Amino acid sequence: MSNLLTAQTLEPIKRFDKNPKNSKLQNRNDSTFVGKRSGKNNEVAKIEQYKIIDVNNNITLVDTSLTIAKEYKFNYLRKDNFGLMQFANLGQTYNRLTRDFSTSNLLPLFGARARHFNYFEVEDVNYYEVPTPFTELFYKTAFQQGQLLDAFFTVNTSKQFNFSIAYKGLRSLGNYQHTLTSTGNLRFTTNFKTKNERYIAKAHMATQDLLNQENGGLKTEDLQSFTSGDEDFIDRSVFDPNFDNAENTLVGKRFYLNHEYQLIPQTDSLNKSLSIKNIINFEDKYFQFDQTSNDDFLGDSFNQSNIRDRVTLENFETKLLLDFKAPIIGNIGFGVGYNDINYGYDKVTILSGQQIPNRIKDRIVSLGGHYHNQFGGFSLSSQMGLNVSGDFESNFFLAEVNYDIKDDININASIGFNSNSPNYNLLLYQSDYINYNWNNIQSFKNQKNYDIKFELNSKKLLDLSFQYVSIDNYSFFSSEQDSNPIKPKQLQQSINLFKIKLDKEIRFGKFALDNSILYQKVTDESMSLNLPEVIVRNTIYYSNYFFKKNALFLQTGITFNYFTDYYMDGYDPLLAEFYSQNQTKLGGFPRLDFFINAKIRQTRIFLKAEHLNSSFTGYEYFSAPNHPYRDFTIRFGLVWNFFL
Repeated sequence: MSNLLTAQTLEPIKRFDKNPKNSKLQNRNDSTFVGKRSGKNNEVAKIEQYKIIDVNNNITLVDTSLTIAKEYKFNYLRKDNFGLMQFANLGQTYNRLTRDFSTSNLLPLFGARARHFNYFEVEDVNYYEVPTPFTELFYKTAFQQGQLLDAFFTVNTSKQFNFSIAYKGLRSLGNYQHTLTSTGNLRFTTNFKTKNERYIAKAHMATQDLLNQENGGLKTEDLQSFTSGDEDFIDRSVFDPNFDNAENTLVGKRFYLNHEYQLIPQTDSLNKSLSIKNIINFEDKYFQFDQTSNDDFLGDSFNQSNIRDRVTLENFETKLLLDFKAPIIGNIGFGVGYNDINYGYDKVTILSGQQIPNRIKDRIVSLGGHYHNQFGGFSLSSQMGLNVSGDFESNFFLAEVNYDIKDDININASIGFNSNSPNYNLLLYQSDYINYNWNNIQSFKNQKNYDIKFELNSKKLLDLSFQYVSIDNYSFFSSEQDSNPIKPKQLQQSINLFKIKLDKEIRFGKFALDNSILYQKVTDESMSLNLPEVIVRNTIYYSNYFFKKNALFLQTGITFNYFTDYYMDGYDPLLAEFYSQNQTKLGGFPRLDFFINAKIRQTRIFLKAEHLNSSFTGYEYFSAPNHPYRDFTIRFGLVWNFFL
């Protein structure tokens, strides 16, 4: 999607994470060299030579350490999922316990957002530079007849050229009827630079297929049987769901090229540079809902059998950017972007005598710019973008100031504004189910988000952040009653959201207590944006080496998760979207996970007893109304790095 044409300047290599939960023991259990020979001089390859480069050319290093942060990231998304509530089966969706409205998008997002958690966007794809071939294997057991595997390989054929290939695959049957998940994410990347580094190119191709069987959750009359803990229902497969004949699928293909050329290269004698950059991005995706026969759970339908709703989006995007760097002036860039979008359906729907449009087509021209400069310990950055032609009149602005008070204390303040159209499926939707047809292209206004944020980061003290968000024309899906229909809605009044988050690790000997606490307050008389006031995660764990030459590094502990009860968003299987509801309060239940993790050379082994308290703290645990959270289970996995 169209956004700011940002510069891609090389940032310093980030050897250690500023977050204490990542870095405290990283020096101790990470490899400082891998013992492999590379180059013409047969030199030993250092771990610092294995570089990971993101889309903005920020560089991090391959990290084989075992830290508490690695424990938090050992999951389906391979990200810290604090603030997310998983559904019962691996590969299903997540309910958001907190929201982030800061964005630089200038176009609406494709719908089915509940299916996008494991969808690799442009910024999720990394590029690599390695002295020897490098492989990573990620494996984790799933629920009932399934596994999760993420396999990755990269090699530099020369110092100038690298390619990588990765595939992430999952199949999990699940413990409830008709909740099978089957997903695949294939990524191929390549990057090239000339010997004088005046020309740099990065490209990737991604094909993704995410399938979920849908059952609509438990029937309302069965909820008492679930929450009672009756032994006859401990086997979750005995529950009859709302339906058992539907599935939805998100499929996407993307071809991406990002290359730049230095018209005036920076040298020792000339401390300035001028470069031109071009980005070409083509993405084709579709979302499809299939059901063998209609079901009253979703309302009346045009067809009685073989229901298929399919919506597609084709987006061709290209950008051209001019970037200039010079002392005192700093780094300044301007660019122009072009998008050709085609969203819609291959059918015509007439409802109550009115024909609903089946396409949104547009050609958008956008302008963007950025600025960055360093003044002593101060760093100033700003970005802006706006559409100058087309039907979507969007714009955004972001300014950020960063200051290092001491080596250990950093403060950051930012202010942002974004005005953008609601997502495509809020504007236009067609379905075989009569209630799921609407056209809000003319009636819905841009949603406007105002964001102010302040952050304090310190290893010795704590990480603390304050954020205030004001939202006009909030756009969302809503259910006014216990039963369907689910409808898009846009508020006329403003919503205010205040958040304060604290992260602190306390160490005492070989023990540590890691804490994350989030407090958030929503001011919304309509109760359209519902979030828990408090989210807590505390982990107490023990770390130590064992055996000769510290051959084994071990971490073991217990993680406590909790959030206060609130009107948790419901999940709609036809849209693959969450919707606001004010009938059922959920939450207020603890979750305890016990883990034992070990590292042997470049292999990390993870063993976890998830939700071990489920049988003795009550069965009123849900991820969404009528969708139970996971029962107690033991799962195993590993991450294995090969330096060939």
